This record gives sequence, structure tokens and C-alpha cells, in this order.
Amino acid sequence: MVEILLAILILLVLSAFFSGSETALTAASRPLMHHLEQTGDKRATAVNRLRQRTDRLIGAILLGNNLVNILASALATSLLIGLFGEAGVLYATIAMTTLVLVFAEILPKTYAYRNANKVALVLAWPVNIVVRLFSPFTAAIQAMIDAVFRLFGAEPDQQAGMGPSAEELRGAIELHTDAERPAEQERAMLKSILDLTEVEVGEIMIHRKNVTMIDADLPTEAVVSQVLASPYTRIPLWRDQPDNIVGVLHAKVLLRAIGTRTGGLDGLDLVALATKPWFVPESTTLIDQLQAFRRRREHFALVVDEYGTFMGIVTLEDILEEIVGDIVDEHDIPAPGVVRQADGSLIVQGSVTIRDLNRRFGWNLPDEDAATIAGLMLHEARRIPEVGQAFMFHGMRFEVLRRHRQQITSIRLTPPPDKAGPEPVDA
Repeated sequence: MVEILLAILILLVLSAFFSGSETALTAASRPLMHHLEQTGDKRATAVNRLRQRTDRLIGAILLGNNLVNILASALATSLLIGLFGEAGVLYATIAMTTLVLVFAEILPKTYAYRNANKVALVLAWPVNIVVRLFSPFTAAIQAMIDAVFRLFGAEPDQQAGMGPSAEELRGAIELHTDAERPAEQERAMLKSILDLTEVEVGEIMIHRKNVTMIDADLPTEAVVSQVLASPYTRIPLWRDQPDNIVGVLHAKVLLRAIGTRTGGLDGLDLVALATKPWFVPESTTLIDQLQAFRRRREHFALVVDEYGTFMGIVTLEDILEEIVGDIVDEHDIPAPGVVRQADGSLIVQGSVTIRDLNRRFGWNLPDEDAATIAGLMLHEARRIPEVGQAFMFHGMRFEVLRRHRQQITSIRLTPPPDKAGPEPVDA
């Protein structure tokens, strides 16, 4: 009897081993295992190789787990029948169900789930031996499973992508926390990096009405004065009409040319000093434009629509600001974009983008049909509202404060109390 009890104990330990291995190897962090493998950790390499063939791994673990559980139950039933007769079947069922459930399932799986990475590294080599030992049996079982799949018209070899999808990454970013400091900024930056493949240049460009441009036919002294008065280093030059951009003048190139001249400014060809304009479609994604900036070693591009009409400009800084937020230097002209009021409402400039508001306050205002908050109001209202008119959209109150001609320039936005968000930083 002692030998049977010892065998049952060993089988329960093996069952706990299989149960904990299954939980740990499936719950272990894939990015962490990849990083450890890159640093030379052989145990992490074993974990990753096991998870490359999940079907074989799960098959071997389940086969081993069922074998030891069934054998342990059979031994316990045989032992208790000998002691209590036919009633021993009931006693064995109750005893083995309790023992297997508590000590071979719940306890090892709970511990393995809470310490998945550590347990996976410890058990990777033993599980690898088990997988190889059971490989002939699991191969036969997998062949039967594939036959059943084909019987019902399913493709047995079709597997979901092993790598995390963009939505999974977004979910992981939302769950990211830092015990020592708030993690909102890190979450916003990581989500913005994922958005680079979806956001188009037309959504972040500086609109043409806000672009500083200079008429190339003006006297040289007037052009130089405007360049020196401008806070920008790259300024488009146009001729005849603003849509006809003939070059982009860099302030440093202009000043260098002036410094090397011995005479006055007469005869200085500003168009010759300017670089050839680089036009990009407004439908270009930010990731493509960022890569294009790197390839061409340029920081400035002119945005056109499908008809070739000049729409605005985009710079490398604009794309970087989509990731890290506003970058303000000593030459930038501050403009209040969002100002919180005492009553909890926000005074928002119409040109503030929906993406900036969503990122700053954690909102989910739609940006598919409009890039700016004024554009969203026009889209939802289906007309050009008058000053003082108010609307309820997406659970928020929009009130027109100022309008210049047909353009909404200032909006009072009143979110519900649970969506007020943090104190905004003027942009």
C-alpha cells in the first residue's frame, strides 16, 4: 500500500509539473523572452523554440498530464476498492478530484501565472525533453486532428500571427503603468508612434493661410527684411501667384550670400539661392514622409492635393511633435490653443487638431472626417453655425465663440466631468 501511495504522490507532482508548465509557457512575456534571447540567455531560447510550435507543445503537455492523472486515479481506485469494496470507487473519485484540482491544477497554475517568466525559464529544458519524448505520439494525434479539421472544411495549417498585432500593442500600452510617476506621457508617445502608419500628412500640415511666404519679385531689401523679421528659417518664395512656388529660401543661405558680397544687395538672385521646392501628396502617411525626410536629408516639404494645388507645408519637426508633443524654442511665437476656464469648460482655437485634444485629454473624438476641432463641428452641424450657437456632439457641448468670415476661430468646449482630463499646457 505504501508503494501505491508513493506512486500516486509522484504522479500528482508530475501532474503539477505539466499544469504549471502549460500556464507558464503560454503566459510568459514574448517581448521579454525575445530580449533575453538576444542577450544570450539559453533558457529564453528554449522557451521561444517551444512556442514556435505551440501545437506540439500543448499536445505533449496535455498528453503527459492526462496520462499521469488517469494513472493516479486508477491506482487510487484500485487501492480504495481493496480497502472499502465497491464504495472505494466513490471514495477514490472524491479524493482524487480534490487532490488533482487543488494540488495538481489550481496551486501550480496560480503560481505559474503569477511568476510566468521565472517559471517558464526554469521549466523550459525539462519540458523540451518531454516534448521530444512524446513527439511520435503527438505527431500521430496531430495527424488525427488535421484530418478532423479537413473533414469540417477548415485549413489545419492556418495559424494566427504569432507576433503581437497593432491592437494588441495598443492594449499593452494602455495597461502600461509606472509605480514611481504618471505614465500618461509615455503612453501618448507610444500610441503616436503606432499612429504614424495611419495618419496622413494632410492631417498635421500647416495650412497655407498660416504659412509665411514671400513674393520673389519684391526688391531684395524687402525680401531680406521679411526673412529677418520671420521666426522661421525656411520660407517659400512665390512668383505671380501664391500657388506658383519657385523655391524655398533658407535664412542661413541668404545671410551667407550677403556676408560674402562686397557690394550692395543689387543683383542678388534670391531664386538662385533658394532650393528647389519639394512637393508631396497630402495623402502621404507620416511614417513614409519621415523616411523620405531621412533619405533626402531635408526637413521641409510642400503639401499638394490630388489636383496639384498647394495646401500647406510639413516639416520634420511637425512629425516629431506628433510623437513627443509640442517642441517650443526661443523663436516660436506662443499662441494659446487650449485654455481651461473656472467652470471646467475649455476655450479651444478652431485650428487645434482633434488628435492633439484626444492625446492631451484621453478623449476619443473621431478624426476620420475632420482634422481640426472646428472642422469636426462643421461636419457634425452640417452647416456654418453662427456665433453663440451651441451643439451637443459625442457627449460634449460645442459653443461657437468667434467666427472670422466662414471660419470658426474659437470654440467653448464643455466635456462631461469624467472627461475633463489634466490641466492643459498652452500650445
